[in-house]
Amino acid sequence: MTIHFAAASGTAHAPAAAPIARGLARRARARAANDNLMGTNGHARGSARNRAPSEEILRAALKHFAEHGLGAARTARVRAEAAFFAGDRQAYDHWLEITRTLDRRLAAQVAAGAERPAT
Repeated sequence: MTIHFAAASGTAHAPAAAPIARGLARRARARAANDNLMGTNGHARGSARNRAPSEEILRAALKHFAEHGLGAARTARVRAEAAFFAGDRQAYDHWLEITRTLDRRLAAQVAAGAERPAT
């Protein structure tokens, strides 16, 4: 179950203000962000991390979001890091996937921190 957002592209709802509505809709579409398929350099990424989350992970992420609200991604990150430092790879992967489902950039930071060798 993937969730998509599409900005309104038509102006049928406000024909009298069509030029203004078209201008506002055009700017909204230009500012729209989609971090699912684009890398930081603006090119498409071919990583396995770009795949849609499984139904199980999506349900867990939605449940986690329902429990923790807008701070759910940060809470999932804390749990992923705690599992990593406890040496529980299975729990780490689970919480990292939930973090990735809620906030890809935050999950990338967690994964980058886990890949750094200890000094």
